Amino acid sequence: MDGQTRQVVVLYFITIFSLFSRYNSLEKDPPPPSYNYFEDLVSAGYDPQAYPSYFTTTIDDGHFKDLISQRTQVISQLQKLGVTSAPSTKTVNVNDFGATGDATQDTRAFEKAWEEACSSKGEVVLEVPQGKRYQLKPIRFSGPCNSNLTIQIYGSMEASDDMSDYKEDTKHWLIFDSINNLLIEGGGTGNINGNGKIWWQNSCKINKTLPCKDAPTASGLTVAAPESSPNTDGIHVTRTQNIWITNSVIGTGDDCISIVSGSKNVQAMDITCGPGHGISIGSLGSKSSKAYVSGVTVDGAKLSGTTNGVRIKTWQGGSGSASNILFQNIEMNNVSNPIIIDQNYCDQDKPCKEQSSAVKVKDVVYKNINGTSASEVAIKFDCSKTHPCQEILLQNVKLQEQGDRTAKAICNNVKLTEKGTVFPQC
Repeated sequence: MDGQTRQVVVLYFITIFSLFSRYNSLEKDPPPPSYNYFEDLVSAGYDPQAYPSYFTTTIDDGHFKDLISQRTQVISQLQKLGVTSAPSTKTVNVNDFGATGDATQDTRAFEKAWEEACSSKGEVVLEVPQGKRYQLKPIRFSGPCNSNLTIQIYGSMEASDDMSDYKEDTKHWLIFDSINNLLIEGGGTGNINGNGKIWWQNSCKINKTLPCKDAPTASGLTVAAPESSPNTDGIHVTRTQNIWITNSVIGTGDDCISIVSGSKNVQAMDITCGPGHGISIGSLGSKSSKAYVSGVTVDGAKLSGTTNGVRIKTWQGGSGSASNILFQNIEMNNVSNPIIIDQNYCDQDKPCKEQSSAVKVKDVVYKNINGTSASEVAIKFDCSKTHPCQEILLQNVKLQEQGDRTAKAICNNVKLTEKGTVFPQC
């Protein structure tokens, strides 16, 4: 997400969504010892509080997939037997701590329930019951916790629509911080409602006479927001390692998923996107900053009516790299710019001056991508003159302009390989 305004969005849980995050030396070629990622971001004008690590967790990479698989299988089998939790699992219900779920303030009850769940040992389920509407002021769920914690959200968690509740912190509503082995489940009528309309109406993107101000964000999960809502990224991944985003339906006024600097080993599978700006890596390298993203896989996605498909966007003047990226098994329906790498990204009123340094883009694969383009140009590689895109592969890609018109490709400063059927070709 670019721009100064950050907006609350309405969030709907579609399925289990688990997050394990922590930034750790993600560069393919590590920088020298004097390099300080955090200080470079701050010096470049980045506000680290604008995108905190909502789910900052640690887990051994080798056991990451096994953990998810085992926990999911156990939960599935228990549910088939009509058991909501294993006998050894402790359940903490927010209602037992005074939450009423009648659309009045339940913030303190949620804080008490979290304290109990986090301080307990073993397997713990924090339950938000179905059929209730819990209104919450800004709240932080902090670790470290003693338990392996599962949060089951089957009721509605709604943000306070009183703007005065955000005086102390205008940027955040829900924050999950420093928690190991966190699993979040949603289903039934469960949702997180950010009550974003009041913030969108007071956005400088809507009313140009208003100053641009920060607005609170919720944790990055499955999202539904109006197409006209400004700067409403669905899922924003930053400074995060080992994250799975699965079976998610996202509609927003900005990127469905945005993956920015500090992110490594990000897997997005079975994603439905639209409306929105597509699935983006970046923007990276703004204000001459260093940016690193690697190990991103988008496998299985349907994009409909979006302004971009799968996109990598970097500013001139930055440094670092975006590498080892795979986009595969993707269906495009009336999507503008279905495949795009833009190393000359410029999201500002004044033209950006030409600069020699750039975030390097390399090792990117586009495989099994089909559908229709709303624009004449279906494939666009607008890469840097001084740092061309390296090792880009198009394999079994077929894109037609909507209405069966012939689409075309524009390819500048890119080292490209094509395999199988590729259309349009550079």
